[in-house]
Amino acid sequence: MADIKDPENTILVELKGGTVTIELLPDVAPKHSERMKELARAGAYDNVAFHRVIDGFMAQTGDVQHANMEKDYNPRMAGTGGSDMPDLPAEFSKLPHDRGTLGAARSQNPNSANSQFFINFSDNHFLNGQYTVYGRVTSGMEHVDAITRGEPPANPDRMISVKVAADA
Repeated sequence: MADIKDPENTILVELKGGTVTIELLPDVAPKHSERMKELARAGAYDNVAFHRVIDGFMAQTGDVQHANMEKDYNPRMAGTGGSDMPDLPAEFSKLPHDRGTLGAARSQNPNSANSQFFINFSDNHFLNGQYTVYGRVTSGMEHVDAITRGEPPANPDRMISVKVAADA
C-alpha cells in the first residue's frame, strides 16, 4: 500500500484476479466519494455482480439491491436498484471520462445516481459533462480489463470485497 497517498479516500476492490486500487476525488465530487465510502464500510458492495460489461466501453456494477450474488441475486433486476439511501445530485466537472475513471451510473435524471458506478475501459469523452466522475483506478486496471463481458454476462464477475484503504 506504499503508493496510496490518501488512505481515507482510496478504495480497494478485490476482484478474482487481484486488487483494484481506486483514488476517490472528494474535491471534485464530495457527495459521490462519501457515498462510496459509506457503502464500502457497510459491506454493501461485497459480492455485487458486474451486471453490464461492454467491451471497449465500460464495466458497470454497484446495484446493492439486486446484484449481491450471495443474497437475493436477481440477474433480471440487476442494474435497476440502488441503496436505501437517497439519490445524489449530479456533481459534473471538467474531468474527462478517460480510461480507468469511475463514473456514477444513473437513470435519465441527472440527479438519480445512488450506488451504481462504472469503470471506463477506454476514453469515453462522449460522456463528459453528463455523468459524474468521482474516482480513477491507480493500479490493477488489468483486473478490470479481465472482467467477463455481457449485458448481463452469463456468469458475471463480482466485487469480492470493497474496502476503504484506511480501514484495510
